[in-house]
Amino acid sequence: MPADLFSEIEYLKGVGRARGEKYRKLRINSPYELIYHIPRAYLDFRAHVPVAQAVLNDYNVLKLTVFRKLPPQRVRGGLVICKAVASDGIDDILIVVYNNVYYFQALKEGSTYYMYGKVTGNFLRKEISSPVYISADQNVLIQPVYHLTQGLSVTMVRNSMRQALDIMHKEPFETLPPDVLRRYELCPLEEALENIHFPSSDMAAETARRRLAFDELLKLQLGMSLMKTRSRRSTAYKMDSSISISPFTEGLPFELTGDQKKAVGEIVGDLCRDVPMNRLLQGDVGSGKTAAAAAACYFTAKNGAQAALMAPTEILAVQHYNTLSGFLEPFGVKVCLLTGSMTAKKKAALREEIASGEADVIVGTHAIIQKDVEYKDLALVITDEQHRFGVAQRAALAEKGDSPHKLVMSATPIPRTLALIIYGDLDISAITELPAGRKPVNTYAVTGKLRSRAFGFVRQRLDEGRQAYVVCPMIEESESELFAVKTYAENAATGDLKGYTTALLHGKMSAAEKDRTMKKFRDGEIQVLICTTVVEVGVDVPNAAVMVIENAERFGLSQLHQLRGRVGRGQYESTCILITDNTSDDCVKRMKIMSSTSDGFRISEEDLKMRGPGDFFGSAQHGLPPLKIADIACNMELMNKAQNCARELLAADPELRKRENSALKMDVMRLFNKDIIG
Repeated sequence: MPADLFSEIEYLKGVGRARGEKYRKLRINSPYELIYHIPRAYLDFRAHVPVAQAVLNDYNVLKLTVFRKLPPQRVRGGLVICKAVASDGIDDILIVVYNNVYYFQALKEGSTYYMYGKVTGNFLRKEISSPVYISADQNVLIQPVYHLTQGLSVTMVRNSMRQALDIMHKEPFETLPPDVLRRYELCPLEEALENIHFPSSDMAAETARRRLAFDELLKLQLGMSLMKTRSRRSTAYKMDSSISISPFTEGLPFELTGDQKKAVGEIVGDLCRDVPMNRLLQGDVGSGKTAAAAAACYFTAKNGAQAALMAPTEILAVQHYNTLSGFLEPFGVKVCLLTGSMTAKKKAALREEIASGEADVIVGTHAIIQKDVEYKDLALVITDEQHRFGVAQRAALAEKGDSPHKLVMSATPIPRTLALIIYGDLDISAITELPAGRKPVNTYAVTGKLRSRAFGFVRQRLDEGRQAYVVCPMIEESESELFAVKTYAENAATGDLKGYTTALLHGKMSAAEKDRTMKKFRDGEIQVLICTTVVEVGVDVPNAAVMVIENAERFGLSQLHQLRGRVGRGQYESTCILITDNTSDDCVKRMKIMSSTSDGFRISEEDLKMRGPGDFFGSAQHGLPPLKIADIACNMELMNKAQNCARELLAADPELRKRENSALKMDVMRLFNKDIIG
């Protein structure tokens, strides 16, 4: 790799220290990272129209010659308005630029530009506001548009990008061996990086995108495979297959479903191998994953070793502790709970129990991976809702033992195609059937006109002694018509829910405040919880039998399904009411899917098709490198090719040590924590 590409971003001409800090906000520290800052869109200056044909109150591309610049005008509040008169050779138009004197100064009288901006006015007098422009003598008329931060303009980024690409052209590099490029019909990396930023044609941009998407998927596959290989090193906890798990499964007050039995069989089989288990236990809300995990804890304890379960929040940890205690303590397996809010004295006593081996199963939050917590014989590590932890935290818990077995539980159904990428380092067990007696939640989608009727139904259920959730998508007041949850809660308490005990729960509250509120709701002190999506994963309140979701169009299908899973957890018939005034085809389709099925896996497949993997996971919750270009939902063929390529490369060079693979391995290590893939 050329050294200049890895110098500080400040060394590019025109960047400097202050602008360098702006780039760092975008996680761009070097010219190399800059060339991988992929455009979010393009401006096509080829499609320019005469001024007379410009569509008013819309964005247009015009080819204009500036013939007179007017003096800047300063108005109240420090605003500076700059104006220039320009012409397309037939008609005149006024260029108006607000509060950007330097940008305006770069326009030269007598010079011709392609300009893109909103055209307003009337038949006689038109103006174009704050246009994006390039000189008409530019060869490249398809220009990139980037994600920016305050203090960086698209022109600044384009200029820096041009410099970075010129550095690359002086010493071009390639990460893939020539035979891979040939076999998978990929263009060279230098050509791809040039054409993703400044494409010479639509075809050139598409060819570049295909190569870079392939690279992303390949690196993801290689990174996950290397993690899997590393985790396959021998474990100190090969368990005894002659120990029967039957006393546990037969002693439960219910019979395990077929899927649960299959999952338990796969887990126990893994625990008896001489390499660490690395398994994902995927199941819908209420499918009985915890019972399967309890069976694994039982088997581990009967083998004389310890198991630990880490949950993302204290209230979830307490819930797991209560459930596991109920399952395991009748069989003589001691379960203990360790959380951050416990007193120092209580923590010290628990640490002694853990270190001595007196505690068989340790349940807790991040507290169980603190440095001062030592285990006697940690053989099984379980993480719940792994996508909230990320790879590094999962590894931190595993380091507490000597290559322990790992089980990851997730109540977020993920399509198998996506799970193979996201959890590529794990084997997958899925529980798709619900336990007997579990009733599906009745789901109805209605418009705002029926809101008062919907709340009449809520009040009826509250009067019967049930509890309710009302979910809103926003926290802060905004100018849009969306309900800000704080205002909504105030209005509801004096309107639709007057006379009932309500409380507010949102993400900006402290962890302690959230836990207090959820505990009161769980204990029945609060009848209606008005909340944001903080309830999406979590707490079991069997008495909660109705949920209203406002502005349902604002949520993805999988998120709506997760929210709906908060009700229907007890013996009572439960209902979820989706309120939306959005009548677009997309929204209507989503509401129909939610109303017609409670199968989380089917819903997640539909969600992936409709939204793509970027939105599917929200803000990169899964803890893996974000995909900038590849769209797994649309790039299935390319993903399969990348998987094949990864298998071929690793079959010939299992740890990518060969010289021709060194650049590729460096890229993989940049994407992942290098300590994880080693």
